[in-house]
Amino acid sequence: MALRKFLSCSLALLSTAVITLAAESYTSANWMSQISDSAQVSAISIPGTHDSGATYESVYGTAKCQSLSITDQLEAGVRYLDIRCRNYEDAFVIHHGSVYQHLNFDDVLTACQTFLSENPTETIIMSVKEEYDAYGNSKSFETVFLEYMDSYSDLFWTHSYIPSLGDVRGKIVLLRRFSASTWPLGLNASSGWGDNTTSTISYSNCTLRIQDSYKVGSNSNKWSTITSLFNEALSGSSSTLYLNYTSGYKSFLGIPNIRYVSNTINSNLSSYFADASGRYGTVIMDFATEDLAEAVYQTNF
Repeated sequence: MALRKFLSCSLALLSTAVITLAAESYTSANWMSQISDSAQVSAISIPGTHDSGATYESVYGTAKCQSLSITDQLEAGVRYLDIRCRNYEDAFVIHHGSVYQHLNFDDVLTACQTFLSENPTETIIMSVKEEYDAYGNSKSFETVFLEYMDSYSDLFWTHSYIPSLGDVRGKIVLLRRFSASTWPLGLNASSGWGDNTTSTISYSNCTLRIQDSYKVGSNSNKWSTITSLFNEALSGSSSTLYLNYTSGYKSFLGIPNIRYVSNTINSNLSSYFADASGRYGTVIMDFATEDLAEAVYQTNF
């Protein structure tokens, strides 16, 4: 893990993120320890992963989005997880489309619970979305999710407004991408998330600005949509949660190729963040690495 120290206690604080000026060392596993309790999670640059549990594919390039396990992602500094759950016989299994990822929701939650127990200064924003066809169920997706919540007591923060970091250390902030009658049940992104576009979801006490253009015609156009939202985040309201999906696929003869996009985009991200500082929002990547995650969270400092 990279080990860094603040070099000065006279740094000018960014208006979009309040940094704790303490001469303390930190690693990728606890970098949020250096952020003030009063900073909203929307005011921080946060590394994230797209289809965080997708580490398996039977056809190269078509389904795998990550090389690191959930635990390894968190240890590397990732704090946004995109979890896709199939409701299968009243339990959640992790899928990317039709492809089962040899991972269950219990595996994901146990990894998060263990990590947060060992690193109580951190928080995880978790997007939970229903994926693929439900099978053999007697319970709704919402009901099954609530049962998981009961099993992992006090792990989830489920209010509908964007919290300050001090309120959610040691917890998972739920970003809900499934319909539910329970209210509040996390930040509500169950409607208004545009398909293959940039969109805004806004309701009382919560505004989400989302770039999720995943059908990539050209990498240069995709990069333009990514940097456009970076620029918005730099100058936009610190209370708006920017979710910038740098992920996508290029279709060749109807067959998706994920790495064709990520190889170029991740190289661009590495260069872009080499000397960057400021609030860039949540940067959600395919094939995230510790170096890329660190490059994103270091912009807070």
